[in-house]
Amino acid sequence: MELLNTLVFLFDSTIRLSVPLLLAALAGLYSERSGVFDIGLEGKMLAGAFAAGAAAAVYSSAWAGMAAAIAVSVFLALVHGFASITHRGNQIVAGVAINFIAAGSTIILGQAWFLQGGRTPSVGSDARFGAIHLPLADAIAEIPLIGRLYSDLISGHSMITYAAFLMVPFTWWVLFRTRFGLRLRAVGENPAAVDTAGISVAWLRYRAVICTGILTGIAGTYLALAQNAGFVKDMTAGRGFIALAALIFAKWRPVPVMFACLLFGFLDALSIRIQGTVFPLVGQIPVQFMQALPYILTVVLLAGFVGRAIPPRAGGVPYMKER
Repeated sequence: MELLNTLVFLFDSTIRLSVPLLLAALAGLYSERSGVFDIGLEGKMLAGAFAAGAAAAVYSSAWAGMAAAIAVSVFLALVHGFASITHRGNQIVAGVAINFIAAGSTIILGQAWFLQGGRTPSVGSDARFGAIHLPLADAIAEIPLIGRLYSDLISGHSMITYAAFLMVPFTWWVLFRTRFGLRLRAVGENPAAVDTAGISVAWLRYRAVICTGILTGIAGTYLALAQNAGFVKDMTAGRGFIALAALIFAKWRPVPVMFACLLFGFLDALSIRIQGTVFPLVGQIPVQFMQALPYILTVVLLAGFVGRAIPPRAGGVPYMKER
């Protein structure tokens, strides 16, 4: 029974910690499949989290927070698109600039508006996305194993958690079963052929970065209003970069992206779980090492197990229409 409790707690934490990674990785999937590399996922998530926390604190509404987060993240996505699509700038430099702008502006605005050292005020339960208890969760909770898994592992998550995992089959359907998805993948591989067919390459890529902004805004909302009760300084803590790593690890495919994010979420949950544990012959491992463990293992996995990851052929290359 103790082992079951430990596993349920560990896997529950895995799901909760993987949600922002999954949303950010799917956001990057839309952008990079269209040929626009986006290293600014971290910045858009951070700005979205700040906007969500600030709006929820002012209006006492989780939905107002989500709307603000999506608006800010889409704005930054359009800035990235304007620089890299319209003006054919360097996509990596534009993404890094967005990360710096978000990191600095959230602290400055937070201090100027709320005078709490860059934080936003804590919000109550009515301004957060609380846990949703699925039907029959309490009724079957006493059933051995199955009841425990359903009531404690599947049930009890926020609406954003369920939406994030539903986005995986939806993204697969959009990319591989719709005209928009076919054109999106084509513009990331051979934009000249798409242009020859009379389809606007720039408009397709702009729609892709808008999708990226929406999903990173929801990811920021989850961090500020589901996982926490407001915004705190640098609360994304590198999750945008881990999402990029998961995207590469999954080779730009939606279902493998989900499993990669769950793997990185599991590593994060495991590092939290075993903090303070005394191991034979080793003793207690320093907390700093345990906090760095998910990032270390991410690098190890990418270096040793990902194999050859081939990005979209037109990725990172500005398209110039032939005269």
